Amino acid sequence: MAKKGNRVQVILECTEHKTSGMAGTSRYITTKNKKNTPERIELKKFNPILKKVTVHKEIK
Repeated sequence: MAKKGNRVQVILECTEHKTSGMAGTSRYITTKNKKNTPERIELKKFNPILKKVTVHKEIK
């Protein structure tokens, strides 16, 4: 039986990659507690295409 709770899966997408003009996207999947953090999250993650750590924002 699945657990009931407030944790949901979210997709994080790189913000710098869109403006760079390079092909592809950098996305990560993580979970968050929507009760404690109802707003969209931002995390610093590694972008393998740009080869540096960039800010990734939650997308719908």
